Amino acid sequence: MSEWGHQNLNPEAMPEPKTRPVGGTEYSWCKAVPSGTGITVLALLLSKPPNFSILQTALHNLQNSHPVLRSKHLFDPTTNTFSFLTPSTPHLQIQPFDLPSTGLILQNQSQPNVPAFHLILEHELNINTWRNPNPSLDADTDVLFASVYTISESRWALALRVHTSACDRAAAVALLRALLAEMKSTGAGGAERELKGNGEVSLAIEDLIPNGMANKPFWARGVDMLGYSLNSLRLSNLDFKDASSARCSQVVKLQINPHECQRLLAACKSREIKLSGALAAAGLIAAHASKHLPDHQWEKYAVVTLLDCRSILEPPLSSNNLGFYHSAIMNTHDINGGNTLWELAKRCYVAFANAKNSNKHFTDMSDLNFLMCKAIENPGLTSSSSMRTAFISVFEDPVIDDSSEVHQELGVEDYEGCASVHGVGPSIAIFDTIRDGALNCSCVYPSPLHSREQMQDLMDRMKSILVDGCDDVESES
Repeated sequence: MSEWGHQNLNPEAMPEPKTRPVGGTEYSWCKAVPSGTGITVLALLLSKPPNFSILQTALHNLQNSHPVLRSKHLFDPTTNTFSFLTPSTPHLQIQPFDLPSTGLILQNQSQPNVPAFHLILEHELNINTWRNPNPSLDADTDVLFASVYTISESRWALALRVHTSACDRAAAVALLRALLAEMKSTGAGGAERELKGNGEVSLAIEDLIPNGMANKPFWARGVDMLGYSLNSLRLSNLDFKDASSARCSQVVKLQINPHECQRLLAACKSREIKLSGALAAAGLIAAHASKHLPDHQWEKYAVVTLLDCRSILEPPLSSNNLGFYHSAIMNTHDINGGNTLWELAKRCYVAFANAKNSNKHFTDMSDLNFLMCKAIENPGLTSSSSMRTAFISVFEDPVIDDSSEVHQELGVEDYEGCASVHGVGPSIAIFDTIRDGALNCSCVYPSPLHSREQMQDLMDRMKSILVDGCDDVESES
């Protein structure tokens, strides 16, 4: 399968590429992605054949507008450091897969009752272009790749695969919307645009934290590090099905129709909590119930909440500033079989909100990055060498999106966005979207550490807990 397109190369006219050392959080992702965590995928199911010329131009326009998308990761073995190397011109080429090639991929991925588009999403989550035990042998690697799969005579899948250090969830959402707008504009006769700005990658999140907000006394940092380390040894996990085999990322879905979703959001609003608190609580209750433990038996689980920091940085950024500008807050919760959804949801959300109000998303950023890297280097520090650092991860806020005329014009029937977790990370990572009023969660987990049947059962339990919880609210009112 040859690459489509051509490269517009004129070496004499090309200025030198620009470089920026990665920040602390970006460095953690450069360590995590080779292990299998942090491969971000945007996948679109199309009912119209994509025009490769239009798509290529649209992608190059995005690379011109966002230098990080045309960057490469450069590793320096003498200093053990990574940098963004940003060429002056776009160079991405689309990788096409015809019907026989796609059919072979689907055959190798075959799972009962799993749609072809879902299998393509999982396939992309497990293409680890950045996995190299000796990165010095591969001096630089692109952060963005694009592929088109021919699923049938009337269905195609477009997949963008991005290194998470260059694209967090908010950036991925902005990238998807910008791509659709570019495809529409280019299809109407637009041409490839010139470069915007100075061609440099934006500053790392650590360089944009407001003055004083990340300060923590040395002794306090030591105490917190010790607390995180000791807690990790006491944390409960879902039952591991196979902790020794090589892992990949798989996806199960949690979906709630518009009517039930609006009831759920109203119940959260009435309690002054966010949906993330309810999702985390439902996950905790479902995990405890799945083990068939006595109701009085307590377990301690870790919940990681990811928050987009763009609006609180200095200067503030918008979602159009692509890169990784999320931070994480980890909380632990003791639960037993007697916990109810709304009591636990309130506890989960208040614990997160209090930590956020104390700037833990900034003060603990380097601590969590350090511990993540240590878990990668020493898997034996985690239970059964599973590299599980938490039970569940959720986002503070869901993505809210609605179908549009652009979707119809381009033939977009479905789309998904999520990231791999089969290296270091949680047992279940929830990527939630409220789309046309309905809740759509792509829930990524490491397989065969956990099985598809086990995780689908967990999702079914979570859905029942959330829906039944709304029934309880109405019966109380």
